[in-house]
Amino acid sequence: MTQTTLRTIRCSSSRFLAVVLTGFCLLASACSHYQLGTQAKLAFSTLYVAPIENRAMLPQTQAIVETELRSALLKDGRVTLVNSPEAADAVLHVSLVGYDRDVTAANPADTGLAREFALNLRASCTLTDRRTQHSYFTDRKLDVTKAAFTDSGQLQSEYQTIPLLASALADEVAHAVLDVW
Repeated sequence: MTQTTLRTIRCSSSRFLAVVLTGFCLLASACSHYQLGTQAKLAFSTLYVAPIENRAMLPQTQAIVETELRSALLKDGRVTLVNSPEAADAVLHVSLVGYDRDVTAANPADTGLAREFALNLRASCTLTDRRTQHSYFTDRKLDVTKAAFTDSGQLQSEYQTIPLLASALADEVAHAVLDVW
């Protein structure tokens, strides 16, 4: 190799290194102020989740919804869940008020049979400040829908979809509670 070729290679490699370092510095400075989560301050710091009332015709679902709700609230980290209403700043009451299914697709072999259902779970929520007895919201209606395919049987399909409905409803309730009004 000639001297000119070596100088060109050194020059281009040092330019490349300078460009890479500049890009890294820009990226590092752009990400330095990023924070996960929200900075919104809630009006309460401790929350009691009352036992969920089940007025929907869906037995044993309240336990699944309650577990998912507690998990969703704990993931956020802005509130501390407590075991009694006396220890809480706010109290959350959730009532499952409805469950139904709508046919969304028919079986191609027999159009009188459903192949897919849209399962709907509805709830009503009330969040109350225990100290002042002021309601942050009262009877807020929440509705979630998930699809259930009946290829393995309708009962099995619905049984497998209930935890997904519970998780979706828990996320909706958690958003309602943790949103800054």
